[in-house]
Amino acid sequence: MIRTILECKLFSSTNCLYRRMSVFPPGYVDSVMKNRQKELSPEELYKLNHTPTKPAKNDESDSIYYHPIVKKMVNYITKGGNKELARNLLEQSMENIKRMQLERFHIASADEKLKIITDPEKLLITAIENCRPILQLTAIKRGGVKYQVPIPVSEKTSYFLAMKWLLEAAREKDRKIHLPRKLAWEVIDAAHGTGRVVKRKNDLHIQCEKNRAYAHYRWS
Repeated sequence: MIRTILECKLFSSTNCLYRRMSVFPPGYVDSVMKNRQKELSPEELYKLNHTPTKPAKNDESDSIYYHPIVKKMVNYITKGGNKELARNLLEQSMENIKRMQLERFHIASADEKLKIITDPEKLLITAIENCRPILQLTAIKRGGVKYQVPIPVSEKTSYFLAMKWLLEAAREKDRKIHLPRKLAWEVIDAAHGTGRVVKRKNDLHIQCEKNRAYAHYRWS
């Protein structure tokens, strides 16, 4: 009887290890948009045409204006499930970025005009890339003492931290100013490698550099 119970527990635990949260079998691949299919080789396209594919998500689009990072930014701005409001706020932020950059463009000299970027989406993506951290500190306890150990950050986490820091810096500004204008200021500063978010990332990297002596605790 005891052996039967142990075997049932072992069988259930092994099943939990291989439990999948998706309704699609492991052989199904993610859908590829038409504008991305041009980047694939003929061999990859042939393989894609003969492989079961998952349906596209309802918030994905084939439009040239669609960008996954901008979609993530909308999701992080959303509060209380009101995504339409978050999308409007981001659109207003991009409109403010466009206005500010056009004002700089008309004031600047002929040589400086070549360096000014007026595309708000490109500025937003550049700002997020400049704010992405490479390392972060995590507390690891050894011998009754907690050490701040630097560990590498995954790509997904780095994008999340960059967008989170941009929104936190915008929301910490004067409450009398609307969020789109505050977010536009932070995005323009970060796109040019300045601002509080870039300084926060650099300070984190400096702290990781100071604590590099504890890096071996990550594997011990």
